[in-house]
Amino acid sequence: MKGDVQASAKIIFIEPFAGISGDMFLGAFLDLGLSLETLENRLGLLPLTGYRLAARRVAKSGISATKFEVLSETHDHEAHPGHAHHDHAHHERTFREIRRMIGESSLSPWVKEKATAAFAKLAAAEGRIHDRDPEEVHFHEIGALDSIVDIVGAMIAVEEQLPAAIVCAPVNVGQGTLECRHGVYPAPAPAALELLRDIPIYSNALRGELTTPTGAALLATLVDRFGERPLMKVRAVGYGAGTRDLPHAANVLRVTVGEAPLPAEARTAEAVTVIEAAVDDMNPQLCGHLFDRLLAAGALDLYLTPVQMKKNRPGVELTVLCASEKAHDLGRLILAETTTLGIRYRPERRWTLERHFETVATPFGQIRIKIGLLDGERVNFAPEYEDCRRLAAESGRPLKEIMSAAAAAFLARERPGAAEARPGPGSG
Repeated sequence: MKGDVQASAKIIFIEPFAGISGDMFLGAFLDLGLSLETLENRLGLLPLTGYRLAARRVAKSGISATKFEVLSETHDHEAHPGHAHHDHAHHERTFREIRRMIGESSLSPWVKEKATAAFAKLAAAEGRIHDRDPEEVHFHEIGALDSIVDIVGAMIAVEEQLPAAIVCAPVNVGQGTLECRHGVYPAPAPAALELLRDIPIYSNALRGELTTPTGAALLATLVDRFGERPLMKVRAVGYGAGTRDLPHAANVLRVTVGEAPLPAEARTAEAVTVIEAAVDDMNPQLCGHLFDRLLAAGALDLYLTPVQMKKNRPGVELTVLCASEKAHDLGRLILAETTTLGIRYRPERRWTLERHFETVATPFGQIRIKIGLLDGERVNFAPEYEDCRRLAAESGRPLKEIMSAAAAAFLARERPGAAEARPGPGSG
């Protein structure tokens, strides 16, 4: 993942005005500059054989785009009209098998997490439609080699662009009918429509299947929000071609990479990583020890949030904020010291106030004051807790009284421009 500090926040904007499929998605990212060799090498970490990848320039209603294909060694997609993927030609797999395949690979944790999540959504959609257990039912929509390559490849492509916010315009699902494994259905396919719950969709004059279940699963898994094009500076535009030639329309998916301007102060934001893990079976006595070890290992902040987990069990979600270069070590520490079987992590940016310490005299003793500055102006201050706690123990007075005395002493001596005064003893 990328962790460089930028003067603006990256945005990936997806426009499925002619629908979306897995091959269109990957075609757009190849058009943006993703190397086919990189994609092949990363996909090679999966135990899949009997295929090769191809990408070529095509024109769709005058728009130059990249056509991505998964070509089987025993099945030529070019011999079949319509969508590029013909899943029925390959061995069918269950979601359980696919999840194991991805989980046991050497792909990055982010790719494994997102690819598994997309397949889980597909499996759940098919399970609801056919009233079957998603773990066990065979789905040609998600079991074929083509779809595994499309979904895992899509996550590889997106990871190359991170960190970024992903925004998507309303999705064109087409109209008319389509022929699938279970017969003739109105567009979109039942699984695609199930996956598009709570996502803005529409149909126009374009007929047929425009948005496939795989394309819908990618959107449901990756997109942060749906809506109109956000304010951004365009840096790159990619077009991924579909297989069909649509009348009076370009059968392409457009993906724009841009930057949203940030406030001037945020340009000094630092790259950090957020690590999360949810547990419902851990002895609470372990938490204090874990916090001590995480802080000693470099955690910037950490906290527990009560959550309600599966099987109606109350649990807690551990959240740890750290410098990006410490994420690996802290992740290993969490896995070793807790009962969780996995962690999640994501890149974030942190914008903090400039800070320094001053020392004030109180009737109880010297107390440090932590001061937060914004553009050189004091906007926050707080008595240092450990100093107040120590003096409360020594004097026998309530902690709140010590803290109030420290705050009063600081405010009494503060004057215009005091935020720029030299730090006192004990400053850090």
